[in-house]
Amino acid sequence: MKKQSGFTLIEIAIVLVIIGLLLGGVLKGQEMMTNAKIKRVANDFNGISAAAFSYLDRYSSFPGDDPNANARWGAPLVSGGGNGIINGGEQPDVWEHLRASGLISGTGTVDPINSFGGRIRVQNNGAGLLGTVICMRNVPGKSAEILDRQVDDGVGNTGEFRQTVNAAAYDLNATALEVCKKL
Repeated sequence: MKKQSGFTLIEIAIVLVIIGLLLGGVLKGQEMMTNAKIKRVANDFNGISAAAFSYLDRYSSFPGDDPNANARWGAPLVSGGGNGIINGGEQPDVWEHLRASGLISGTGTVDPINSFGGRIRVQNNGAGLLGTVICMRNVPGKSAEILDRQVDDGVGNTGEFRQTVNAAAYDLNATALEVCKKL
């Protein structure tokens, strides 16, 4: 009689437990990375707000709209209209003014990138919010909903934090929403 070789039930159970632990660790790691990105985006909203209000306090104009930026820092900085509204042409200058003043790091007019890989913009009006807003692109739906619950009312089309899609509920399967927060 030949002796058959193979795995015992105990060996198979041990292998399955190890695979389960590895998968659990990987999933928990992904969740931790997503939570860190959400925290960085929330900090970006707060940091940009603080920088913009510091600029307003120092120079009596919002960055981008500052009518004295060119005189203060010279070319190639462009002065804004000074009317209290950041129009489309002044949007890139927001970053250049904030960078020239030392309130944020970097150089030039290029929009910063958020932790989800989307551009950050400061603009007039957005997502149904009137006045100066900070908008971030490429935020996953699930993360946008979490952000809204952390900083506002958790509803996508009300409050100070909104998605650009006019809907109360966030599409949790969306991979790239744009969200805006009132400055």
